[in-house]
Amino acid sequence: MDADDRRRFEQVTLPHLDAAYNLARWLTRDAGAAEDVVQEAFLRAAKFFASFRGGDGRPWLLTVVRRAAYDWLRKQRAWAAVPFDEGAHDRADESLNPEHQVIRRADQQLLRRALEDLLPEFREVIVLRELEGLSYQEIAVVIGAPVGTVMSRLSRARKQLQSLLVPSPEAEG
Repeated sequence: MDADDRRRFEQVTLPHLDAAYNLARWLTRDAGAAEDVVQEAFLRAAKFFASFRGGDGRPWLLTVVRRAAYDWLRKQRAWAAVPFDEGAHDRADESLNPEHQVIRRADQQLLRRALEDLLPEFREVIVLRELEGLSYQEIAVVIGAPVGTVMSRLSRARKQLQSLLVPSPEAEG
């Protein structure tokens, strides 16, 4: 890779480093593994940068990250045994009073646990849509599936999240 290609690669990929790490973090559920996955993804992206056809680099890079994360998960062979660092995604607003901070932290933990309970194919579309703000089309590119599949998975993921987060009337009574 010459200096111009390296500069172009950096311009295309570096603005999306946080999104790459966030996706890897949610898929692997391990901070150290996410760093390794992102590093591997960037190496792969650099190696195959000539195949990048221009446009928005975000979906392209997140596709590479997703593949690297699933490769890492396959090597682990135990999806449920991957530890999750509870403090990694705490973003409580320090300006809130302590009571609100406790409530917000509890809500975040409930949501984090519910996300962890989703199947990986549902978790990834929720993370890409709700946390990373990708469009349905961009998610379709990242996961290599039709837009209809993205919509279906998002719908099913949201329903599962709702059932995990909102107790049904039958369960209360």
